[in-house]
Amino acid sequence: MKRWLLVLGCLATVLLFLLATASGNTSHFSNHYGLVLGLNVALLIGMALLVGTRLTRLLKRVQRKVFGSRLTLRMVLMFALVAVLPGALVYTLSVQFLNRSIEAWFDVRVDNALDRGLNLGHNAIEFQLTDLERKASVIAWDIHDNSASSMLPRLSNLREQTGVQEITLFDDNNQLYANIGNENAALIPQLPGRDLVREAVRGSYKGIEKTPSGLMMRVIVPMPEGNFSNRTRLLQLLQPVPTQLAQDAELVEQVRSDYKQLAQSRQGLKIIYSLTLTIALTIALLGALALAIYLSDKLAAPLSVLAAGTRAVAQGDFTQQHPVISRDELGILTHSFNRMTRQLADARDKLEENQAEQAEAKAYVEAILGSLSAGVLSFDEEWQLQSANQSALRILGLDPERIMGQPLSRWNESYPALTAFAAHTIHGFLSDEEVWQRQIDLAEEKRVLLVRGTRLTQIIDDAEDLHGYVLVFDDITELLSAQRDAAWGEVARRLAHEIKNPLTPIQLSAERMEIKLVDKLDQAGAEFLTRNTQTIIKQVAALKQMVDAFRDYARKPSGKKKPLDLLALVKEVLVLYEASPIMRDFKVHDALIVNGDATHLRQVIHNLLQNAQDAIADADEKQICLIVEKDEKWARLYIEDSGKGFPADLLPRVFEPYVTSKAKGTGLGLAIVKKIIEEHHGRVQVGNATGAFVRIELPLWEETTSG
Repeated sequence: MKRWLLVLGCLATVLLFLLATASGNTSHFSNHYGLVLGLNVALLIGMALLVGTRLTRLLKRVQRKVFGSRLTLRMVLMFALVAVLPGALVYTLSVQFLNRSIEAWFDVRVDNALDRGLNLGHNAIEFQLTDLERKASVIAWDIHDNSASSMLPRLSNLREQTGVQEITLFDDNNQLYANIGNENAALIPQLPGRDLVREAVRGSYKGIEKTPSGLMMRVIVPMPEGNFSNRTRLLQLLQPVPTQLAQDAELVEQVRSDYKQLAQSRQGLKIIYSLTLTIALTIALLGALALAIYLSDKLAAPLSVLAAGTRAVAQGDFTQQHPVISRDELGILTHSFNRMTRQLADARDKLEENQAEQAEAKAYVEAILGSLSAGVLSFDEEWQLQSANQSALRILGLDPERIMGQPLSRWNESYPALTAFAAHTIHGFLSDEEVWQRQIDLAEEKRVLLVRGTRLTQIIDDAEDLHGYVLVFDDITELLSAQRDAAWGEVARRLAHEIKNPLTPIQLSAERMEIKLVDKLDQAGAEFLTRNTQTIIKQVAALKQMVDAFRDYARKPSGKKKPLDLLALVKEVLVLYEASPIMRDFKVHDALIVNGDATHLRQVIHNLLQNAQDAIADADEKQICLIVEKDEKWARLYIEDSGKGFPADLLPRVFEPYVTSKAKGTGLGLAIVKKIIEEHHGRVQVGNATGAFVRIELPLWEETTSG
């Protein structure tokens, strides 16, 4: 807009000057007043459009509530008021002054003075003309009786005496008789026309004529009758009007003519001058308004920039830096804003650095806690959970959102299985022990936790201030199971070693006794001996079978694992159970390749099918369901029977040796199954559905190799 203002300002100056110049009748531009007026009107319309456009934009910004727009509008109104009030006052006074001045120009006294001045000039010239006529009459009477020979000398003397420029004597037929003139006279006598001659014959003639050299007075008088001729003679005197008198008379005449012309166009002058003044004032006001809009925008622009910067700072952008373009208060404010943003940016950088360090430290601690297999929980003074690592959530099966805001004593509402855990934990923290330790059984989940806890305290003014509690616990279920397995394995090895050695001599001794003594005894004694020796042999065989089972339970992994098709192995074993009521459901038809020992896995399948057959022996509905399926990374074998299921009191310990509900069972079948499956890095799960079920999962071969 600055460029437009400069262009319009220069153009307005030139056009207003031309308009003011063209308003005068004596101006060279007065004949082009209409064109100059039209150009000024066009300029006025252009400035009005410019100002209207800028005002419309400003009003739209005010309606959109753009920051700084109201201040800009207020400043524009103030600037406009400052320009309009003095302009209106000057305009009113100028119009009044103009009207009064024009009226004063045409005062009656001025008109009379010009008329009298003109009359005075005419009278002066008339006096000169009358005096010249008197001289002509005197000369005519003086020479009317002179002879032709004495005429010229006498005329010459009379010319010098009267001081006239030229004396000519001629008749009414323009026949020249004599001519005398001074050095300014023309070489050829200036005889009058026929009209002037006839007028002079009737009386006399006097007048003023314009000549190239100026105004000339001409006087013609008839000569008195004489003896020369019968024709009427005429005497002509030519005398130039004095130069100063002629100039004064001409000037008065010109001024009076101009004055009369101005007097006739007085109303038009008023209109022209008023219109010129109005256009000049309107252009000036529009220019002032445009300048006010421009200056208001310039003054409000730094405030708008600072406001935008303030909003950016409020949103967290501290990079705002604005150039300082002045040394006034706005410049100082901009400099202060830049300094504030730099300080805020530095403070934020330090804060972010500290937060990054804290986050790094927290992430390091969380990484350590996350890598721990032990669960870690922290509580505040109200027993509300503050933090927990993934191991704690996994071991306890917690969802933080479900217990958020609940004290530990109310966890049992969302997790009934954690009732004992919460009770033991609260009891441990309320004890006098600084660091306490408990072993807690989660009976419903068949798990055992080793829990350790301590208080979080801070010493302030030699006094301990409680800030919460920290709980660390491990799931030692597998550890205890491994310890029991190791203990039973040791027992099995010792029993196999201690029992198997004397069994063979006992069996051999019984057989030899029967062979040696049966023929020496009577029939009753022989039968008694045979019956007892067979009892010894059968019991020794049973003991050998038990020792073999212990040996199988206690043996180390064979190390003969290789890729094999579990589905084919199951089908191979099922051939031996064609007579059993087994419902087969193979959900996969491709090979299920696992890395395992075929002999051991065959023993697992035999044990499970044999247990299922034993379970349905006394059942009304004899049914065994066998399912083979693939679940992502696992090959799954599921066997369920229609028997009574596992007793509730034995279900948590079914994998322990000698735990069985069968009268003739050794209690080692499931223990051996669990041991073999764990040796194959698999998982085994038991439970009750329609009857008892066992689910075995073995990792697939490709998953094993990729892992």
